[in-house]
Amino acid sequence: MPKGNEELVNHFGAVRLRVSGSGNLRLRLLSLDEVKTSTLVPLVMSDPAYIEPTRLSNFTQQRASLEISTTMINEYFLISKIIIFTKPVATSFPGN
Repeated sequence: MPKGNEELVNHFGAVRLRVSGSGNLRLRLLSLDEVKTSTLVPLVMSDPAYIEPTRLSNFTQQRASLEISTTMINEYFLISKIIIFTKPVATSFPGN
């Protein structure tokens, strides 16, 4: 993205991970100040992992953060790569 366009409205279309571990990996996209969230389909981890799984999302915000977690004791994960697919879709929200 060219410098100066940090405030464009972006569509976050997918998340791809290179992950190994045990258990279920929970993924969630959060807007600024966590006003809006999008929970992605949980990822069942296996060790060793032979693919880089992709989780689709449909989240449109200026900026977003990715929350990654597990919920059960003794679940673990090792992430070596994260790719977030984004595309600018507007210069501002309506009314701005």
